Amino acid sequence: MASLQYRGSGDARVRYDADVAHASVRVLCGVILAGSAAAGFERSLDLPLINAATAIGESRIESVHTQFHQPYRIPVDSPPIDHIDIVTPFRQIVRVAEERSLAGARPLGTQALLDAVGDRLRLVEIAVELTFHPLNAYAGVPLFEVELSSGTPPTRILPAQTSRVPRFGARVEGAPRLTESVPLNVPGPSEPMLGGTIIAGFDALGLDPTGVYEVVVKEGEQELARAQMNLGNVR
Repeated sequence: MASLQYRGSGDARVRYDADVAHASVRVLCGVILAGSAAAGFERSLDLPLINAATAIGESRIESVHTQFHQPYRIPVDSPPIDHIDIVTPFRQIVRVAEERSLAGARPLGTQALLDAVGDRLRLVEIAVELTFHPLNAYAGVPLFEVELSSGTPPTRILPAQTSRVPRFGARVEGAPRLTESVPLNVPGPSEPMLGGTIIAGFDALGLDPTGVYEVVVKEGEQELARAQMNLGNVR
């Protein structure tokens, strides 16, 4: 439990709550670091960066969230692929803090934040959002594969891990998810799968923080979509 300190004399005592002081530091770090020009994604996070990400996630100003997340989304519009989201280690912390803030939960300390994100702090995740025809016959999220391509001649970079999350309802925009490992909702007896997310995790240390990559979505040998990802534009 955070300690409380008192200053002053007589009845004019002022209480200083360590949690409030810590939150103020986070907000200050967030304003300073988030306002700086992006110079590539952060492959590892130190305490000031964690505080900055937390400050963004806990902000009550909607435009802060909108402005932060915008560079991480790549429009595709090649059915059934809607768009691609980049989730860096920095953005992982922002999303955890956002989710807890939206739920009205008490802010987490630094170690608890790191524990909540876990091994995903070592990854850059590419989340491919899908929407299917309502009359689709899929029994699960299709086995589309995601890879990166870079250089001339192009070098293929395969993900360290891939997961597929079905969606049985309309996508709720702007609602961050703490975990991608479970369906967004439970289907009814005859409710069709309306979409899903394919999350491909790439080793952050193996990527150039300012590199430009092609995100390639494939089904077998057939290329379904290709989009350019500039990691120099995100944190």
